[in-house]
Amino acid sequence: MMNKNYPIYKTTFIDDMRSLVEEAAQNFSDSIAISYKENYWDKEVKKVTFLQWREDVRGLGTYLISKGYRETNIAILGENSYGWCCSFFAVMAIGSVTVPVDKELPIEDIDGIITTTGTKVLIYGKSSEAKVKEILRNGGLKTVEMIISVASSNSIEASELGDRTLRTLEDVQTEGAGLYAAGDNSYYDYKIDVNKLASIVFTSGTTGKGKGVMLSQANIGLDMTLGMYNFDITRKTLHVLPPHHTFGSTVNYVGHLSQGCEVYISSGIKHVSDEIKEQQPTHLILVPAFLEVMNRKIWATARKDGKEGLLKAMIKVSNFLRKFGVDVRRKLFASVLSAFGGKLELIICGGAKLDEEIIRNFDALGITILNGYGITECAPLISANRNKYQKPGSVGTPILACRVKIDNPDENGEGEICVKGPNVMLGYYNNPEATAEVFDKDGFFHTGDYGKLDEEGWIYITGRKKNLIILSNGKNVYPEEIEADLQKVEGVSEVVVYAGESRVQKDKITIVAEIFPDADLLAHMGVNNAQEYFENQVKALNAKMPPYKAVKCVKLRDSEFQKNTSRKITRFNIDKTID
Repeated sequence: MMNKNYPIYKTTFIDDMRSLVEEAAQNFSDSIAISYKENYWDKEVKKVTFLQWREDVRGLGTYLISKGYRETNIAILGENSYGWCCSFFAVMAIGSVTVPVDKELPIEDIDGIITTTGTKVLIYGKSSEAKVKEILRNGGLKTVEMIISVASSNSIEASELGDRTLRTLEDVQTEGAGLYAAGDNSYYDYKIDVNKLASIVFTSGTTGKGKGVMLSQANIGLDMTLGMYNFDITRKTLHVLPPHHTFGSTVNYVGHLSQGCEVYISSGIKHVSDEIKEQQPTHLILVPAFLEVMNRKIWATARKDGKEGLLKAMIKVSNFLRKFGVDVRRKLFASVLSAFGGKLELIICGGAKLDEEIIRNFDALGITILNGYGITECAPLISANRNKYQKPGSVGTPILACRVKIDNPDENGEGEICVKGPNVMLGYYNNPEATAEVFDKDGFFHTGDYGKLDEEGWIYITGRKKNLIILSNGKNVYPEEIEADLQKVEGVSEVVVYAGESRVQKDKITIVAEIFPDADLLAHMGVNNAQEYFENQVKALNAKMPPYKAVKCVKLRDSEFQKNTSRKITRFNIDKTID
């Protein structure tokens, strides 16, 4: 395998989270670290400098130490917020373990995670108060001794608390700051072991119940240190992704704040389009689902305005001029780019493979998309394309010090992607059996993803092991490949391909494409019979594929597929029966 020495970008070595906060405060001091609105409808944007952020993180950390909560498990539940960010860093800065919890989980799952991990302190956001109260009324949170509300007020009654202490985040930060000012240096008088457990992240999963991924500060810090060598990070980002997910917390917070980048915290998915216009970020961190929506919106708007043909023609002209070194994209497509604030230059996309056509579409407009590959168990980044070095269809080269191999490759070189490096998890929490299953004798972690490496070490994702369809003749069908082709069909909003389960012929494998149509677009196209239209489109696609990959059944649905909070379709919820 030939390896090229691609240029690396300037970055900051991240040792541990306390050092990160301190060095950022020293290096960027009065620059803006975090910006946000208390409520979406507020006119005022609150701006927190790196120095103030350090004060708030240290205040919370000092308070928690004073109450005996060093080296303990502390859960963070709630929406993305400045308080969430401070809590995440403060917990690890004092040598404790952060347990980020998905606020969208049912109350029994939330309580299960908190109780299973033996969490003693629960920090919750205002959107999660109702769930916290219900869990308390049901006799849950048995291991919790202290509850801290991110909001300045709360409605939890003393009778619901029992023996637990309830404080607001602002109050404990102020108290901790007072302790530090009075000479309490406990926040700094502690050597952090970066190889110890620092975070337990429960995977959202698309195939069933998640597992608790154990990460150290070395896993998180080195993943970002080594990963940021791949990117030329710009000045300001908008934090859209759920913070409990490693992609959201590690890249958006750890990676960006270590580089002095301003992070604007989104008020929620439904406000993102307006926030991008208003806040004018220079880059974004997204998952494919977001980009697919953005791409559809661009073309739907052009179609609505009767300018679809003009836009296509302008892209052709722009691409022609670029062959001769003339780049007029930012000027030519200024009206389109204004929908994204006018300053957006770069989008880093991870979580799943992104359709190459979407990458080309955005590139044609003047926005670079870097598709990467990661998984929670790898903290999360494994590979990424680079600002000036990309290969179509690839998710990039492995980050520095990360070794990748293909296990049991077939005749096409495709097999399971395996990873070994400082970013790979410590294991699954209280689950040694599951841990042993994913590590081989050489210490490589088996990702469960299928793919291949080219001669220069670039990674190509084929599909997910658990989604693989194995035919009776032994042939492998990767649903994701067919889905990518079907997603390009006009009128397809969402699609999932799977092996249909027949009640009559239980041994027969039928490849099914289940589609959620874009009703508005179909109406615009004049399609009266959606079933017939999509069956004809599938027939045309089948003619271009090997016969064994042919889709034999098309199902339409009248609602979106159920998704987890990372906007990935939860395949285990789909009814796969076909008769």
